[in-house]
Amino acid sequence: MSALLTLDNLTVTYDRHPAVHHVSGFFRAGSLTAIAGPNGAGKSTLMKAIMGELRPAEGRLRHQLARSDFGYLPQAADINRRFPISVLDTVLLGAWRHTGAFKANGPKEYTQAAEALAAVGLSGFDRRPIGSLSAGQFQRVLFARLLLQDAKVILLDEPFTAIDARTTQDLLDIVAHWHGEGRTVIAVLHDLEQVRTHFPETLLLARECIAWGPTAEVMSAGNLLKARMMAERWDDGAGICEPPVGGASTNGVVA
Repeated sequence: MSALLTLDNLTVTYDRHPAVHHVSGFFRAGSLTAIAGPNGAGKSTLMKAIMGELRPAEGRLRHQLARSDFGYLPQAADINRRFPISVLDTVLLGAWRHTGAFKANGPKEYTQAAEALAAVGLSGFDRRPIGSLSAGQFQRVLFARLLLQDAKVILLDEPFTAIDARTTQDLLDIVAHWHGEGRTVIAVLHDLEQVRTHFPETLLLARECIAWGPTAEVMSAGNLLKARMMAERWDDGAGICEPPVGGASTNGVVA
């Protein structure tokens, strides 16, 4: 598989302090990759940078993709569920890539939305307001919206947090189906067992790249200890450092 999205010495900052620090490597086309690491490791920040919501302070992201090629599911805490909108209308938002913001949805889009709801186990929920749903049901709705979006690259930020085991397994099955279709899927995860069981590639992040490559090699005890130690000793008041001597590293396991 060829490189689809390359991080070239990427640094992303908040208030001039680095949250993601000199990360280099690439996501392969058609890969299924977990981004793992301690709390505060910069995982969600990296996702937002990939989506273009945050601009790099140093380095760059390189790809030949359009914004419409990305499907993005942010953390649940970033989504306002009090907005008065139905399940069906939420799912139909995924059709904007094809219809545009001002074109009315037609029979094709409504059929696709119904099929997406059936695929996530929510047939018959179309008229329910999203505010009436459980956390697991709402996450199924968001996955249905992604199904309708039909994106080449799917970014998931902690998609299985605070939902029940059955919903988690059903959504993991959808992730596996996307991977089987040749889509590129990148997911921020905090459950290390999920990473080991379901994601063949992993980027282990502690603001800096600890390791990036096959999950079995990346998720070693030594690498996890190194990530935890780096997160614990990180100085939030530190300024932006200079690029590493000798240039950026290539994608692969960093011991």
